[in-house]
Amino acid sequence: MTTAAERYLQAARRESTTRRYQQALEHYEAGWGGFLPASSESIVRYLAEHAELSINTLRGHLAALARWHLSHGFADPTKAPQVRDVLRGIQALHPRQVRQAEPLQLRELEQCVMALQLEEASPDLTVRLRAGRDRALLLLGFWRAFRSDDLCRLRIETNQLVPGEGLSLFLPSSKTDRDHQGRTVSVPALQRLCPVQAYEEWLTLSQLQEGPVFCSIDRWGHLGAVALHPYSVSRVLRRALTRGGVAGERYSGHSLRRGFATWASRNHWSAKALMDYVGWRDVHTAMRYVDADAPFGEWLRGESP
Repeated sequence: MTTAAERYLQAARRESTTRRYQQALEHYEAGWGGFLPASSESIVRYLAEHAELSINTLRGHLAALARWHLSHGFADPTKAPQVRDVLRGIQALHPRQVRQAEPLQLRELEQCVMALQLEEASPDLTVRLRAGRDRALLLLGFWRAFRSDDLCRLRIETNQLVPGEGLSLFLPSSKTDRDHQGRTVSVPALQRLCPVQAYEEWLTLSQLQEGPVFCSIDRWGHLGAVALHPYSVSRVLRRALTRGGVAGERYSGHSLRRGFATWASRNHWSAKALMDYVGWRDVHTAMRYVDADAPFGEWLRGESP
Protein backbone atom coordinates (compact mmCIF):
# COMPACT_ATOMS: atom_id res chain seq x y z
CA MET A 1 0.00 0.00 0.00
CA THR A 2 1.33 3.43 -0.91
CA THR A 3 2.12 6.06 1.68
CA ALA A 4 -0.57 8.34 0.26
CA ALA A 5 -3.22 5.61 0.47
CA GLU A 6 -2.27 4.80 4.05
CA ARG A 7 -2.46 8.49 4.95
CA TYR A 8 -6.04 8.72 3.65
CA LEU A 9 -7.05 5.49 5.37
CA GLN A 10 -5.67 6.83 8.62
CA ALA A 11 -7.60 10.08 8.15
CA ALA A 12 -10.82 8.08 7.78
CA ARG A 13 -10.38 6.67 11.28
CA ARG A 14 -11.09 8.81 14.30
CA GLU A 15 -8.01 8.96 16.51
CA SER A 16 -10.02 8.35 19.67
CA THR A 17 -11.78 5.32 18.13
CA THR A 18 -8.49 3.83 16.94
CA ARG A 19 -7.02 4.26 20.42
CA ARG A 20 -10.03 2.67 22.14
CA TYR A 21 -10.02 -0.27 19.73
CA GLN A 22 -6.32 -0.88 20.35
CA GLN A 23 -6.87 -0.82 24.11
CA ALA A 24 -9.77 -3.27 23.75
CA LEU A 25 -7.67 -5.69 21.71
CA GLU A 26 -4.87 -5.49 24.28
CA HIS A 27 -7.39 -6.22 27.03
CA TYR A 28 -8.63 -9.29 25.15
CA GLU A 29 -5.17 -10.63 24.26
CA ALA A 30 -2.77 -9.52 26.98
CA GLY A 31 -5.24 -8.94 29.80
CA TRP A 32 -7.40 -12.03 29.35
CA GLY A 33 -5.11 -14.29 27.34
CA GLY A 34 -7.30 -14.61 24.27
CA PHE A 35 -6.08 -15.40 20.76
CA LEU A 36 -6.84 -13.77 17.44
CA PRO A 37 -8.60 -14.78 15.28
CA ALA A 38 -11.17 -15.65 17.93
CA SER A 39 -14.07 -18.06 17.99
CA SER A 40 -17.55 -17.08 19.11
CA GLU A 41 -17.19 -19.51 22.03
CA SER A 42 -14.07 -17.76 23.31
CA ILE A 43 -15.76 -14.38 23.02
CA VAL A 44 -18.72 -15.68 25.04
CA ARG A 45 -16.32 -16.81 27.78
CA TYR A 46 -14.53 -13.45 27.63
CA LEU A 47 -17.80 -11.55 28.09
CA ALA A 48 -18.95 -13.80 30.92
CA GLU A 49 -15.68 -13.37 32.80
CA HIS A 50 -15.84 -9.58 32.45
CA ALA A 51 -19.49 -9.09 33.27
CA GLU A 52 -18.49 -6.50 35.86
CA LEU A 53 -17.59 -4.06 33.08
CA SER A 54 -20.26 -1.69 31.83
CA ILE A 55 -22.39 -2.76 28.87
CA ASN A 56 -21.05 0.14 26.82
CA THR A 57 -17.48 -0.97 27.53
CA LEU A 58 -18.27 -4.55 26.51
CA ARG A 59 -19.99 -3.33 23.34
CA GLY A 60 -16.92 -1.26 22.54
CA HIS A 61 -14.71 -4.32 22.97
CA LEU A 62 -16.96 -6.33 20.65
CA ALA A 63 -16.77 -3.55 18.05
CA ALA A 64 -12.97 -3.65 18.23
CA LEU A 65 -12.92 -7.43 17.82
CA ALA A 66 -15.35 -7.21 14.90
CA ARG A 67 -13.21 -4.57 13.18
CA TRP A 68 -10.04 -6.65 13.62
CA HIS A 69 -11.59 -9.78 12.11
CA LEU A 70 -13.15 -8.01 9.13
CA SER A 71 -10.02 -6.01 8.37
CA HIS A 72 -7.95 -9.22 8.38
CA GLY A 73 -10.33 -11.16 6.13
CA PHE A 74 -11.97 -13.34 8.81
CA ALA A 75 -15.65 -13.90 9.54
CA ASP A 76 -16.95 -11.76 12.37
CA PRO A 77 -17.45 -14.02 15.44
CA THR A 78 -19.22 -11.27 17.40
CA LYS A 79 -22.31 -11.69 15.18
CA ALA A 80 -22.99 -15.17 16.54
CA PRO A 81 -26.37 -15.43 18.33
CA GLN A 82 -24.78 -16.73 21.54
CA VAL A 83 -22.56 -13.64 21.78
CA ARG A 84 -25.56 -11.31 21.56
CA ASP A 85 -27.52 -13.50 23.99
CA VAL A 86 -24.82 -13.46 26.67
CA LEU A 87 -24.53 -9.69 26.32
CA ARG A 88 -28.29 -9.32 26.88
CA GLY A 89 -28.03 -11.68 29.83
CA ILE A 90 -25.28 -9.59 31.43
CA GLN A 91 -27.39 -6.48 31.00
CA ALA A 92 -30.41 -8.22 32.58
CA LEU A 93 -28.53 -9.60 35.59
CA HIS A 94 -26.21 -6.62 36.16
CA PRO A 95 -28.26 -3.47 35.50
CA ARG A 96 -26.34 -0.28 36.16
CA GLN A 97 -27.42 3.29 36.50
CA VAL A 98 -26.11 5.41 33.65
CA ARG A 99 -23.56 7.87 34.99
CA GLN A 100 -23.63 11.32 33.45
CA ALA A 101 -21.49 14.37 33.87
CA GLU A 102 -22.78 17.00 36.28
CA PRO A 103 -24.31 19.84 34.24
CA LEU A 104 -22.49 23.15 34.67
CA GLN A 105 -24.94 25.75 35.94
CA LEU A 106 -24.79 29.36 34.80
CA ARG A 107 -23.79 30.62 38.26
CA GLU A 108 -20.88 28.16 38.31
CA LEU A 109 -19.80 29.23 34.85
CA GLU A 110 -19.83 32.82 36.11
CA GLN A 111 -17.62 31.85 39.06
CA CYS A 112 -15.18 30.19 36.66
CA VAL A 113 -15.05 33.27 34.46
CA MET A 114 -14.53 35.63 37.41
CA ALA A 115 -11.63 33.50 38.68
CA LEU A 116 -10.03 33.44 35.23
CA GLN A 117 -10.45 37.19 34.75
CA LEU A 118 -8.53 37.76 37.99
CA GLU A 119 -5.71 35.62 36.61
CA GLU A 120 -5.76 37.58 33.35
CA ALA A 121 -4.63 40.61 35.38
CA SER A 122 -1.51 38.75 36.55
CA PRO A 123 1.94 40.21 35.74
CA ASP A 124 2.98 36.69 34.68
CA LEU A 125 2.42 36.27 30.93
CA THR A 126 2.05 32.48 31.20
CA VAL A 127 -0.74 32.88 33.75
CA ARG A 128 -2.47 35.48 31.57
CA LEU A 129 -2.24 33.28 28.48
CA ARG A 130 -3.68 30.21 30.16
CA ALA A 131 -6.46 32.20 31.77
CA GLY A 132 -7.40 33.91 28.48
CA ARG A 133 -7.37 30.61 26.60
CA ASP A 134 -9.38 28.82 29.26
CA ARG A 135 -12.01 31.57 29.49
CA ALA A 136 -12.60 31.47 25.74
CA LEU A 137 -12.67 27.68 25.77
CA LEU A 138 -15.25 27.42 28.57
CA LEU A 139 -17.54 30.12 27.20
CA LEU A 140 -17.49 28.71 23.67
CA GLY A 141 -17.92 25.20 25.01
CA PHE A 142 -20.94 26.19 27.09
CA TRP A 143 -22.81 28.50 24.73
CA ARG A 144 -22.35 26.22 21.71
CA ALA A 145 -22.74 22.97 23.71
CA PHE A 146 -19.54 21.66 22.14
CA ARG A 147 -17.99 18.29 22.86
CA SER A 148 -14.40 18.40 24.07
CA ASP A 149 -13.04 17.12 20.77
CA ASP A 150 -15.09 19.73 18.86
CA LEU A 151 -13.36 22.49 20.81
CA CYS A 152 -9.95 20.99 20.12
CA ARG A 153 -10.63 20.76 16.36
CA LEU A 154 -11.38 24.46 15.90
CA ARG A 155 -8.88 26.29 13.71
CA ILE A 156 -8.45 30.05 13.48
CA GLU A 157 -8.14 30.29 9.69
CA THR A 158 -11.58 28.70 9.11
CA ASN A 159 -13.43 30.95 11.56
CA GLN A 160 -14.88 34.40 10.97
CA LEU A 161 -15.10 36.97 13.74
CA VAL A 162 -17.25 40.11 13.63
CA PRO A 163 -16.35 41.96 16.87
CA GLY A 164 -19.37 42.83 18.96
CA GLU A 165 -21.74 40.94 16.67
CA GLY A 166 -20.90 37.26 16.39
CA LEU A 167 -18.59 34.48 15.43
CA SER A 168 -18.78 31.83 12.72
CA LEU A 169 -16.98 28.57 13.50
CA PHE A 170 -16.26 25.71 11.12
CA LEU A 171 -16.27 22.17 12.54
CA PRO A 172 -14.35 19.97 10.09
CA SER A 173 -15.78 16.81 11.63
CA SER A 174 -17.60 15.60 14.71
CA LYS A 175 -18.79 12.43 16.41
CA THR A 176 -21.98 12.30 14.33
CA ASP A 177 -20.34 13.53 11.09
CA ARG A 178 -19.12 10.17 9.82
CA ASP A 179 -18.62 11.49 6.28
CA HIS A 180 -16.44 14.43 7.44
CA GLN A 181 -18.59 16.94 5.57
CA GLY A 182 -18.15 19.53 8.31
CA ARG A 183 -20.59 22.20 9.37
CA THR A 184 -20.51 25.89 10.19
CA VAL A 185 -22.12 27.14 13.39
CA SER A 186 -22.75 30.65 14.61
CA VAL A 187 -22.04 32.07 18.05
CA PRO A 188 -23.96 35.19 19.12
CA ALA A 189 -22.44 38.07 21.04
CA LEU A 190 -24.03 38.22 24.50
CA GLN A 191 -24.47 40.97 27.06
CA ARG A 192 -22.51 39.01 29.67
CA LEU A 193 -20.38 35.87 29.75
CA CYS A 194 -19.83 36.61 26.07
CA PRO A 195 -18.02 33.89 24.09
CA VAL A 196 -17.38 36.21 21.14
CA GLN A 197 -15.59 38.78 23.29
CA ALA A 198 -13.58 36.06 25.06
CA TYR A 199 -12.52 34.59 21.68
CA GLU A 200 -11.47 38.01 20.37
CA GLU A 201 -9.51 38.82 23.53
CA TRP A 202 -7.75 35.44 23.43
CA LEU A 203 -6.59 35.99 19.84
CA THR A 204 -5.41 39.50 20.72
CA LEU A 205 -3.48 38.28 23.75
CA SER A 206 -1.95 35.25 22.03
CA GLN A 207 -1.35 36.98 18.67
CA LEU A 208 -2.38 33.74 16.96
CA GLN A 209 -3.44 34.08 13.33
CA GLU A 210 -3.67 30.45 12.24
CA GLY A 211 -3.60 26.95 13.62
CA PRO A 212 -5.64 25.48 16.46
CA VAL A 213 -7.69 27.97 18.46
CA PHE A 214 -6.90 26.21 21.71
CA CYS A 215 -3.28 25.12 21.82
CA SER A 216 -1.01 23.96 24.61
CA ILE A 217 1.00 26.46 26.67
CA ASP A 218 4.20 25.39 28.40
CA ARG A 219 5.56 26.67 31.71
CA TRP A 220 7.49 29.46 29.96
CA GLY A 221 4.46 30.78 28.08
CA HIS A 222 5.35 29.25 24.71
CA LEU A 223 2.32 28.39 22.57
CA GLY A 224 2.33 24.89 21.12
CA ALA A 225 1.76 24.13 17.44
CA VAL A 226 -0.76 21.38 18.20
CA ALA A 227 -4.23 21.58 19.70
CA LEU A 228 -5.09 20.71 23.26
CA HIS A 229 -6.00 17.07 23.78
CA PRO A 230 -9.74 16.60 24.41
CA TYR A 231 -8.94 15.10 27.82
CA SER A 232 -7.47 18.47 28.81
CA VAL A 233 -10.88 20.18 28.63
CA SER A 234 -12.02 18.43 31.82
CA ARG A 235 -8.85 19.54 33.61
CA VAL A 236 -9.32 23.13 32.43
CA LEU A 237 -12.90 23.16 33.73
CA ARG A 238 -12.08 21.55 37.07
CA ARG A 239 -9.16 23.92 37.66
CA ALA A 240 -11.31 26.96 36.91
CA LEU A 241 -14.10 25.67 39.16
CA THR A 242 -11.71 25.01 42.03
CA ARG A 243 -10.23 28.50 41.76
CA GLY A 244 -13.76 29.90 41.67
CA GLY A 245 -14.59 28.16 44.94
CA VAL A 246 -16.55 25.22 43.49
CA ALA A 247 -15.63 21.56 44.03
CA GLY A 248 -14.56 20.54 40.55
CA GLU A 249 -14.22 16.77 40.79
CA ARG A 250 -17.88 16.14 39.87
CA TYR A 251 -17.48 17.81 36.47
CA SER A 252 -16.01 16.83 33.12
CA GLY A 253 -15.81 18.34 29.65
CA HIS A 254 -19.32 16.98 28.98
CA SER A 255 -20.62 19.22 31.78
CA LEU A 256 -20.49 22.16 29.36
CA ARG A 257 -22.76 20.39 26.89
CA ARG A 258 -25.18 19.17 29.56
CA GLY A 259 -25.13 22.56 31.24
CA PHE A 260 -26.21 24.40 28.11
CA ALA A 261 -28.95 21.85 27.36
CA THR A 262 -30.31 22.24 30.88
CA TRP A 263 -30.15 26.05 30.68
CA ALA A 264 -31.92 26.06 27.29
CA SER A 265 -34.64 23.73 28.55
CA ARG A 266 -35.29 25.89 31.62
CA ASN A 267 -35.50 28.91 29.33
CA HIS A 268 -38.28 27.24 27.33
CA TRP A 269 -36.35 26.22 24.22
CA SER A 270 -38.38 23.69 22.28
CA ALA A 271 -36.89 20.25 21.73
CA LYS A 272 -36.57 21.01 18.00
CA ALA A 273 -34.81 24.34 18.59
CA LEU A 274 -32.37 22.70 21.00
CA MET A 275 -31.68 19.79 18.65
CA ASP A 276 -31.11 22.09 15.67
CA TYR A 277 -28.77 24.36 17.64
CA VAL A 278 -26.66 21.60 19.17
CA GLY A 279 -26.79 19.24 16.19
CA TRP A 280 -28.65 16.31 17.72
CA ARG A 281 -30.64 14.13 15.35
CA ASP A 282 -32.43 11.98 17.90
CA VAL A 283 -34.76 13.46 20.54
CA HIS A 284 -33.90 10.70 23.02
CA THR A 285 -30.23 11.64 22.80
CA ALA A 286 -31.10 15.28 23.42
CA MET A 287 -33.24 14.52 26.47
CA ARG A 288 -30.39 12.58 28.11
CA TYR A 289 -28.51 15.85 28.40
CA VAL A 290 -31.33 17.86 29.95
CA ASP A 291 -31.51 18.16 33.73
CA ALA A 292 -34.65 20.23 34.18
CA ASP A 293 -36.65 20.65 37.38
CA ALA A 294 -40.10 19.05 37.41
CA PRO A 295 -42.79 21.75 37.89
CA PHE A 296 -44.62 20.32 40.91
CA GLY A 297 -45.35 23.84 42.20
CA GLU A 298 -47.56 23.90 45.31
CA TRP A 299 -47.33 20.13 45.67
CA LEU A 300 -43.70 20.43 46.84
CA ARG A 301 -43.22 20.02 50.59
CA GLY A 302 -42.82 23.41 52.26
CA GLU A 303 -44.73 25.32 49.58
CA SER A 304 -47.76 27.24 50.85
CA PRO A 305 -51.10 26.33 49.18
